[in-house]
This record gives sequence, structure tokens and C-alpha cells, in this order.
Amino acid sequence: MVFRKLMAAFGAGVEVDTVLTNTGVRPGEVLRGVVHFRGGNSDYKVEGIHIDLTAVVEVESGDNEYKTTYSFLRQQVAGTFQLAAGAQHQQPFEIQVPWETPISAIAGHPLHGMKLGVQTELALAGALDKGDLDPLYVSPLPAQDHVIAALDRLGFGFKKADLERGTLYGSTMPFFQEIEYYAGGQWRRHFNELELTFIAGARQMDVILEADKRGGFLTSSHDAYNRFTVRYDDPPHAADAALQRGLEQMARHRGWF
Repeated sequence: MVFRKLMAAFGAGVEVDTVLTNTGVRPGEVLRGVVHFRGGNSDYKVEGIHIDLTAVVEVESGDNEYKTTYSFLRQQVAGTFQLAAGAQHQQPFEIQVPWETPISAIAGHPLHGMKLGVQTELALAGALDKGDLDPLYVSPLPAQDHVIAALDRLGFGFKKADLERGTLYGSTMPFFQEIEYYAGGQWRRHFNELELTFIAGARQMDVILEADKRGGFLTSSHDAYNRFTVRYDDPPHAADAALQRGLEQMARHRGWF
């Protein structure tokens, strides 16, 4: 364990380390861990412990872009307790990961452009102190994994992923994920790039496709959009058919297919 000293400004000298039991989870699953504390030179009253699930989000402001950290779930894992001088304390916790949590790892590999994490907040001496960001790797749901694999089979090449500030219809999150692809295969004739967004729930998910369409001799390039729903109990070929229809409808828009 690597303890980090908190509340140095208050002279508390309390040290904390959060250890995640499962750093890799899927949306809807339970994240487990233990917060370890070590007391300082005096007895202190810990007023509460919270765990924050956080994400690094891109924000557009006028002509400028910057990144900021958003908390998308905050859960109290302990109330008030006394931490004696030099004593050690452990607080296990369980947190259900929201269904809409963005994907940050695929096939066990971090997804380029994504940064999710867990922060521990300690209330002590009338003030709050947040710990460092411990990485959190969220893998796709089986239905999401299927759509991603289908795009790969169709020749789309992964470019990058990021989180954009904003709330989409049907979502409760203050941001949304865009997984960006280079168009490939037959779709290279119609699209430059494709953006994939999931809005997942407990029984089904919405899939949003947005393509940067190639311009022609008489028509300038423009974006095309499609949205469809996949139920988790649907057979895989249903999702494949919906994806194919979505791509064809975008390509057909204004006579491009």
C-alpha cells in the first residue's frame, strides 16, 4: 500500500490509501475496494468518507478547448468515527457503477483518449481533502462489445475516444462519449470518419452514429446522423442488421448510397 498524507495544512498528518479490489468493471457491475487509514500524532474525529467516480471531459468555450474533471457519482462509504493517534482503520466499500459509465478499456487495454478514476474524499477538521485519482478501467457491456467488433469487421479503424460536455436525449450524464473511427471498406466511399456513442441502461442501449460524409462534385460534405436501440436479449444478428441499416441510411441520405 502507498499511503498519502492528508490535511497537512491542519497539522493532522492522517494518511490514507484506497485499494480497489477490481479495477476493471463493466457498467452496472459493483466496484469494490477498501480505504485504509493511519492516524497522525493526535486523535481526530473523521466526519465522513466519500468515494467519487470521476472522468476527464473536454469542454468547448468559444474558440478554446480545455479539459476538466467531472464527478459522475459520489457515494458516502463511512460516517463519523474516531481515529486514534497512530491507529489504523479500514473501511470496505461497494459501489454500483452507473449504466451510462463510459468505456475506458477494450479487451483489457486502455482506450486511447479516455481517463476515468476513483477519488477518496475525507472530511476531517471541518475541511475536505480529496486524494489522488486512482485509474478505473470500464470494459464494454457484451452488447457494446458486439457493436464495436462489428464496426471492426466492416473495416472501420479506431482513431480515438473522448468525453464531450453536454447531455443527450435519454441520458442523465453531464457528458457523453464519442468513439471515433476512420471509415474503411466500402464505407470509405461515403464517409470520412464515424463517431459512435452509447447510452446504456439496465435492459437496452441506444446506439448513436454520426458520420462526416464525403462531398461530391455538386454537394459539399456534411454530417449524417442515425440512432437505434439494441435490447440486451436480442440475438446478435439483430444488432448487426440495425447497424447495417443505420450506416446505409446515413450513406443514402441525399442520394449518396
